[in-house]
This record gives sequence, C-alpha cells and structure tokens, in this order.
Amino acid sequence: MLMTEEMIREAMKDCYDPEIPVNIVDLGLVYDVRVQGDSVKVKMTLTAPGCGMGAAIAGDVRERILALPGIKEADVELVWDPPWNPEMMSEEAKKALGI
Repeated sequence: MLMTEEMIREAMKDCYDPEIPVNIVDLGLVYDVRVQGDSVKVKMTLTAPGCGMGAAIAGDVRERILALPGIKEADVELVWDPPWNPEMMSEEAKKALGI
C-alpha cells in the first residue's frame, strides 16, 4: 500500500502535546509531510520553543509513522520558523479550546 501525506497526517492525529487536549495536526504544529516510497520526512514545531516535551512528542510521531504498513524510515525535524501561533489551529481545535 502506498502511503500518502493525508494518511500520514491522519496517523499523527493520535499524537498530543500532554498539556493540550488537541492533537498536533489540528493544533497546526505539523508544517510539512513528505512521502518518498517507504520514507517519510516531517517538519513540525511546538507551541513554545522551551517546551520540555519536544523530544517525546517527536519520538511519538516517529513511532506512529513507522507503525504504518510499508514505512521503513521516518525523520521528524523540529523547526521554529515560522513560529507557531494560535491562528494556525484548525477551527475544530479552536472550538475545543474555547478560542
């Protein structure tokens, strides 16, 4: 089965920042997903550069991607440009957080 960006994003919806009850995709933390055969590269950010959970969240993302059929490599890069802001959240996430 050939994985698509949409399928990868759907798998990442099971990943959460432990302090926020909304998944990282709806929070707008995932900036880029590239699928090349059995390899996936993700660029994502955190809600704040000083977040101590960054490595754990990135590790969770990587594990969930590697659990998908046919995926052998997953590279998750934390980036800080552009800086995250609440406007990047989906409408669903904003409603869930009362924004």
